[in-house]
Amino acid sequence: MKISGFAIVAVSAALLASCAITVPVAVISGKGDVMRGTSTATMSGGSFQVAGRLKGKTVKCAGTYDALDTSVTISMAVHCSDGRKGIVIATRQANGLDGSGRVRLTDGTEADFVFGRAAAAL
Repeated sequence: MKISGFAIVAVSAALLASCAITVPVAVISGKGDVMRGTSTATMSGGSFQVAGRLKGKTVKCAGTYDALDTSVTISMAVHCSDGRKGIVIATRQANGLDGSGRVRLTDGTEADFVFGRAAAAL
């Protein structure tokens, strides 16, 4: 049975589209509040979500980013379940899977975060 070139390309594209890389994320505020979650990158985009305490409130925060952006430092919008929103600035290490950054919310809340191996170790 002969498989057409189109079928091979279609199957390859489907396999690539389904690939996902997920790494742990930990957000630590200056007051010692901790939020934990994950960041997932796929060919169609990236997303992150964390949950825990931030500024004394239990909250969930999430956002999306361009997973194909190869810049060392990227910024992304974040929205939290209590209505807070802000900006996340992340700096990736050379492997693209580990790094750190800063979260700044519109109410003045700021926190540091790590992702990858450093977050897994916390």
